Amino acid sequence: MKDFDSYIPSWFHDFVQWGNDLIWTQNLIFLLLLAGIFFTISSRVVQLRWLPEMFRVIFEKPETLDDGKKGISSFQAFAISAASRVGTGNIAGVATAIVLGGPGAVFWMWVIAFIGAASAFFEATLAQVYKVKDEAGGYRGGPAYYIERGLGQKWLGVIFAILITVTFAFVFNTVQSNTIAASLNEQYEFSNITTGIILAIITALVIFGGVRSIATVSSFIVPIMAIGYIGLVGYILFMNVDQIWPMLQNIVRSAFGLHPAFGGAVGFALMQGIKRGLFSNEAGMGSAANAAATAAVSHPVKQGLIQSLGVFFDTMIICSATAIMLLLYTDLQFGPDAEQGVAVTQKALTTHVGEFGGIFLTVAVFMFAFSSIIGNYYYGQSNIEYLTKNKIVMFIFRLFVIAMVFVGSVIQVQTVWDTADLFMGLMAIINIIALFGLATVVFEVAKDYRSQRKRKLNPVFKIENINANFKNIEAWGNNPYNHESSKVDTNKQTQNTFDQTDYHESTNEVIDDEQDTLNQNNKDE
Repeated sequence: MKDFDSYIPSWFHDFVQWGNDLIWTQNLIFLLLLAGIFFTISSRVVQLRWLPEMFRVIFEKPETLDDGKKGISSFQAFAISAASRVGTGNIAGVATAIVLGGPGAVFWMWVIAFIGAASAFFEATLAQVYKVKDEAGGYRGGPAYYIERGLGQKWLGVIFAILITVTFAFVFNTVQSNTIAASLNEQYEFSNITTGIILAIITALVIFGGVRSIATVSSFIVPIMAIGYIGLVGYILFMNVDQIWPMLQNIVRSAFGLHPAFGGAVGFALMQGIKRGLFSNEAGMGSAANAAATAAVSHPVKQGLIQSLGVFFDTMIICSATAIMLLLYTDLQFGPDAEQGVAVTQKALTTHVGEFGGIFLTVAVFMFAFSSIIGNYYYGQSNIEYLTKNKIVMFIFRLFVIAMVFVGSVIQVQTVWDTADLFMGLMAIINIIALFGLATVVFEVAKDYRSQRKRKLNPVFKIENINANFKNIEAWGNNPYNHESSKVDTNKQTQNTFDQTDYHESTNEVIDDEQDTLNQNNKDE
């Protein structure tokens, strides 16, 4: 590992450190909190108000594509994004955050997940509105698409597409393969080089299978690994039920510097919690929006709800499970010199449940991380297709992905995490600026969804029913259930075909009645 890492020049390490200090210390934490709070307030806490609706739409059947085949379902799109979200950030990342930032880092991970769920709603809804058809008859989209089509800034869309491709397909995949290699080496003293070769071969077999192959694999892996992991942590909680309340007190007190051992670490706990929380749940980064765009749904808001639910699933459930297990580990050490990452998580689980714990976590790490490799690759593929249709470029891109999976297995963990922090920070800044610029689009689309649900309809998105002048929308035609393509005239002021009195009632009036209506609808249905 040391020999391979020595090939990386010292100036690269210095540049990454400088970039992280500039982005995270001076800008991004404030921007993430500001965006999350703004989207939470402006949507009137959509992540809680529409929680029942999220569970209603996640199991809807996919709509039929023009070729007669079923498209990617809401659940499959959720699984693709969850495959990327639920990865080593949930195991190694949480461990690193707690070791470096103390128990208080967990609190700030919860905070960024709660407000970030609103950001996820906005970006996924926009991804659906501005999605386009791909050559296979399905859909693709994401921030690069809504930056170009919604904001009219193609140059910024190109920059974002390059950033997300490098970040996810290359940098983040080195994080995943690095954690798999570290886990196998810790448990079985397995060679990192051998692990890298095996991972590269398996990755090649999956990514050359296409997006439907990715959706199939993701929808199979994610539920299995999540249920098993949560079940084991549930058992640990049951066996340590008397420690739950003191542990929660410890988390909150440490977050605000009230714990004697972490009195001076409030800022570091905040930074670690937000960094590792963003890496894990990706809310506001723009990545999950690429998966959201693939779903064949009747209304964009449905994927906004699904991806908002995905943030809760990732952080409030999976990350919390890891945090609970670690904080119940009596030998846990804190500070930059303490053991970090997957190694400390394996030792904690082994202490709780014996040798089985280490074996189980090795399997879980492989499943978590490999599902992330699959999801990360798709994000890169979608944005390569945005940049060029050249098949040779796509083939070379796939080869680079496979190569980086191998490289990640044999380089030092700190290099991997620092580089990931830098690139995801750059992505988040661009995406959040775009979300602010297109927020009014989401307001109008969400208003249409609310109006239809209030009238006991299954919402269908039709451009002519939106009281706004949308531009450059191609995937939503006159028959949204088949998603017939018909580009909207950019000079056309769309006319509202709903009853004008019904549709133009005030937004506040619709919102006030909305939850009661949804609850009644769920009973009726």
